[in-house]
Amino acid sequence: MELLEYLYKNINKSKNTVKNILKNGNVYVNGKKTTKYNYILKESDKVEIRNNTHNINIIYEDKDIIVVDKPYNLLTIATDKEKEKTLYHMISEYVKEKNKNSKIYIVHRLDKETSGLIVLAKSLKVKQQLQDNWNKTIRKYYAIVKGNTKDKDIIETKLIEKGNKVYQSKDGKLAITEYKKIKNNDSYSLLDINIKTGRKHQIRYQLNEVGHPIIGDMKYGNIKNKRMFLHAYYLELQLNKEVLKFEIELPKDFRKVIYENRKRSN
Repeated sequence: MELLEYLYKNINKSKNTVKNILKNGNVYVNGKKTTKYNYILKESDKVEIRNNTHNINIIYEDKDIIVVDKPYNLLTIATDKEKEKTLYHMISEYVKEKNKNSKIYIVHRLDKETSGLIVLAKSLKVKQQLQDNWNKTIRKYYAIVKGNTKDKDIIETKLIEKGNKVYQSKDGKLAITEYKKIKNNDSYSLLDINIKTGRKHQIRYQLNEVGHPIIGDMKYGNIKNKRMFLHAYYLELQLNKEVLKFEIELPKDFRKVIYENRKRSN
């Protein structure tokens, strides 16, 4: 069996993503890196998928963009206190391994506590093109929140930034968050969220305001957990007159929280 065929069968991702995993040098056969799609595998061969980018999962890469699955508790860009332990720094180092003159550009951000899909541009031109069309971008999130929510709802609030938090104000900018409940147990609800606007902390603030704070959100909900259960799972972009769609699965720890809590409550 050829290596690419084997990867198609054993990696639960789109064919385009699988090709990029191979092309980017993340596939090892018997401990040796290979990018040959037609490598003929023997029954005794051991195939491994290794991430060479500080455990950052690259979902897609081409000449214009890189789409990654950002882990939780990782900054998107540097702050006064942290310069190197950031997504930007890690991906910048990654592209420079291939070409020392390569650069990347931040198109949008996720909070440190939020995991999920982020797109980075490889040129200022592409960055600007993506940002110019950002109002057409579709972003969806999974969240686990306290309590049993409505089956679906649309939350509209005018928000204003003060310091590192947001507050409701008649002078603020309109924030619109739409959600539907996927399932719930005695303690939590799992939500599928589609944001209609991109205001800072809008999901976190609005869910807390309606009485369903996100588990692990210490800034607004004050519900302690090792992580905040907010995950950007879907990203739909317009670039070069094409529509690009990216989607990743519900994280295992999300499934664990819903399943184990339900089991205890029965």
